[in-house]
Amino acid sequence: MFNPFRWLKEGMPLKGKIIIAFLLLGIMVGVGMVSFKFYDFTQNNPKFCVSCHLMQPAFDAWEVSRHQEINCHDCHHLSIPEQNRLLINFVLHRPETVPDRHGKIIVPWKYCIQCHWEKNEEYEDAKLINKSRLHAKHVFMEQVECAKCHGYITHKFTAEPRFCLKCHQGKVVHGSGMEEIACLNCHTDRTPDLRPGPRKCLFCHGGEQVRKVLIADQTIDVTHYQPSDELIKEATKITSPPDGPMHFSCYQCHQPHQSSRPDWSNCMNCHVKILAVGKHGSHVQVMGLECKQCHKPHTWRVTPEQAKKDCVMCHDYKEPESFLSL
Repeated sequence: MFNPFRWLKEGMPLKGKIIIAFLLLGIMVGVGMVSFKFYDFTQNNPKFCVSCHLMQPAFDAWEVSRHQEINCHDCHHLSIPEQNRLLINFVLHRPETVPDRHGKIIVPWKYCIQCHWEKNEEYEDAKLINKSRLHAKHVFMEQVECAKCHGYITHKFTAEPRFCLKCHQGKVVHGSGMEEIACLNCHTDRTPDLRPGPRKCLFCHGGEQVRKVLIADQTIDVTHYQPSDELIKEATKITSPPDGPMHFSCYQCHQPHQSSRPDWSNCMNCHVKILAVGKHGSHVQVMGLECKQCHKPHTWRVTPEQAKKDCVMCHDYKEPESFLSL
């Protein structure tokens, strides 16, 4: 059998043998270091990815993204067979465009939550979603992959303001200048059903103090999707007194995906027996008045001050309590 080290047993002087042995050892160490450097470059250096010209746009987007400090391989995991298939396809076919993924999620959610579920010491600034009802609903209940919303544009991780419409078709907002607002300008992590609670509507329709309280919560709907100052300024401001008789969610009257203004005939859906109470029947059925003509939106209760102003337009002043008696 051929023995490459046979010469060490032959008549070469010991000094020469030592020199040759060190040379061989140096070559082996050098080859090992080069191999390690090559492996490290291919597995841990994002610049390896851009050695394929098809990846240049993705690399450019990554360099200016929120993930610019994260190694490509931390998110993108390929098996050895997958890596070989890509290499063979690149060498033999020289594609001009990135091959179709055939619907495959390129970064599964199990890798995303390694940084975005519990605090990762390496990436301490990563936004956590472990208290986000929006993500609980979409990721864990509906099993929507993170990349469906956060990766539909390469390395742009914040979903566009109205991206939700790609799945929730027809859920556009109508009227009153709200046509272009972001879905999360209204929908929020603050409520179990993700619908806007009363305070969220007051982000635009209330005062500065309400906005300060909501922003302090640091939920996703204000950290990423605050309405513009111009939209807030133009929004109609409302006052809902703390002692008002009704404090419910605005969407119970306002149906923004249908019409921004309430249909006042819908009041009867809740107040089903109201026409039999006091003089409601005569005012609504005989005189044809709408509920809002007496019950001012967001305050609702008819006060003596209001009665002296509005009721006397049709008849002499009477105490509002007398309205409820037949």
